[in-house]
Amino acid sequence: MGFVDLHVHSNASDGTFSPSQVVELAKNAGLDAFALTDHDTTAGVPEALEKGRDLNIEVIPGIEVSSSFDGTEIHILGLFVNSDDPVLAAMLEKMRISRDRRNEKMLENLAADGISFTKEELCGDNPDTIITRAHIAHALVAKGICSGMDQAFKKYLQYGGHYCPQKEHLSPEEVVKTLISNGAFVALAHPFQYKFGDKKTEELIAHMADLGMKGLEVYHSSNNKLERMKLQEMAVRHHLLPTGGSDFHGGNKPDISIGTGRGGLRVSSLLLEDIKRERAKQEL
Repeated sequence: MGFVDLHVHSNASDGTFSPSQVVELAKNAGLDAFALTDHDTTAGVPEALEKGRDLNIEVIPGIEVSSSFDGTEIHILGLFVNSDDPVLAAMLEKMRISRDRRNEKMLENLAADGISFTKEELCGDNPDTIITRAHIAHALVAKGICSGMDQAFKKYLQYGGHYCPQKEHLSPEEVVKTLISNGAFVALAHPFQYKFGDKKTEELIAHMADLGMKGLEVYHSSNNKLERMKLQEMAVRHHLLPTGGSDFHGGNKPDISIGTGRGGLRVSSLLLEDIKRERAKQEL
């Protein structure tokens, strides 16, 4: 039995390795396959697919889309996305415009207190990256303004705080509808990270299942054994297939390794086979 990692980030969003480097890491980790699921972008997918062909490892084109539920940000995974889909591109462009406005305001607020950055300081090795709060946090640390990423987020980058405007979100209905029309397999990412508690977490899962979601991220670096068991039970109750991934970000989450998370995560390739069978049924 082989292993996969269905939740991985590159420097196309807030990871620190290029898509090609991520493919190399996945290959070196002995994975059968992995999904590149950058935040709100598929920009890294073509490079990853090409490198995957070169190294003979399956690369699943994916995305992790931001949305909200009852005022809290949630993340929705799409696996096997068609990155050439104009409807998906239009949704992501709408998100980009909103994100650029928020980033501009955030940087203005920081500059008013004497904290400014060059584009190179924010973008690092990828000038085309999607700039996120993680990029700004990294720049704050690099300038010595903050001692670490946690301090940067807590002091400067809390949504709705003095520096960081509240984030605008697309509805789960719009995100799921767009991903389904794209042909993607839709799953809710890391359900217990939203701190809803068991009852409300299941309400979210039920709502997403009603919208047409087919998967649930049961296996994740942040889940303990009890949480995995609860999510397994919720997946069964709502007729969802389990998915799993490390949520690898490279240096921005240095304690998480591709394929193994914080050391104990192993996602069976059988989960990926189940997802492929479900997609094949939907295409009939």
